[in-house]
Amino acid sequence: MSALPTTSREWHLVARPNGVPRPQDFALREVPVAQPGPGQILVRNLHLSVDPYMRGRMNDVKSYVPPFQLNQPMDGGAVGVVVAVGDDSPAGSFAVGDHVLHGLGWREYALLDAAHAVKVDAGNAPLSTYLGVLGMPGLTAYAGLLRVAEFHEGDTVFVSGAAGAVGSQVGQIARLKGAKRVIGSAGSDEKVQLLLDKYGFDAAFNYKSGPVAEQLKAAAPDGIDVYFDNVGGDHLEAAIGALNVHGRAALCGAIAQYNATEPAPGPRNLALAIGKRLTLRGLLVSDHNDLQQQFVEEVGGWIRDGKLHYEETVVEGIENNVEAFLGMLRGDNTGKMVVTLPAQAAIDN
Repeated sequence: MSALPTTSREWHLVARPNGVPRPQDFALREVPVAQPGPGQILVRNLHLSVDPYMRGRMNDVKSYVPPFQLNQPMDGGAVGVVVAVGDDSPAGSFAVGDHVLHGLGWREYALLDAAHAVKVDAGNAPLSTYLGVLGMPGLTAYAGLLRVAEFHEGDTVFVSGAAGAVGSQVGQIARLKGAKRVIGSAGSDEKVQLLLDKYGFDAAFNYKSGPVAEQLKAAAPDGIDVYFDNVGGDHLEAAIGALNVHGRAALCGAIAQYNATEPAPGPRNLALAIGKRLTLRGLLVSDHNDLQQQFVEEVGGWIRDGKLHYEETVVEGIENNVEAFLGMLRGDNTGKMVVTLPAQAAIDN
């Protein structure tokens, strides 16, 4: 076995972004690697997640998750391999060589309590998928559509940000569950074609090609029953206009305003929710962890059977973590954005 490292690199937030984050708001720093104590494991990270919610954590405001602290390591979803277990540790089933999912990303090595890690099987699926299609984004899509939006067979469903990690899965689950029609929006003609050709959407449009409300009306002349919102802004306003009586919306994200420096105006047609008796419900995936086993079994089966497809955009190297995050905010990714670290990163220093 190779000697354990003495140092590791990790990303720190060094300034609160004003609007769009800049590379100088972050710093990649070298820190000592501590040995695991009782109940702890040391993990060499292999894949790191960057996600839209992380932008909100860069603001020093009260929210459902604490903000990142300045000059402290950032965190997020990660998959890695256990390289050391604390002596006389009650870490239970963890052993050197096990692959685990945990929450201390944005770094090469993670020291954590074993209770905060979950073993994953590289034989069942590629390890990176536990950050995407079989991970938090996938569960978000599954719970958001089926529980929060109360999807019913025969519904017409509209998904914004439909080529992303969450949106692409929402549309496919709706199709597999018997939707009458599935419509998606995306930010390029290439992504629109992907929605139609690979993910099986019935209709899709490039929101940069014209007013969202007009394009949605053309794609759903009879209205929509469910809206899965990843974007907010003009998409939410258009969806409120298109929703049928007793329509339901799962409000998952509002990436259109994450970098806004002024408060965003509310949808101008919100009064329509009264007469239409709409349900607009916020979605936090952490409220639905009870669906985890059901989600993995059902979605994993669809993947094995070739019924559900996914894309990943992979960026190599811890030094490119910030650029991957900024690219995700710009919409450069197709599917899940993942940062992959070299297999022997920092192991022989």
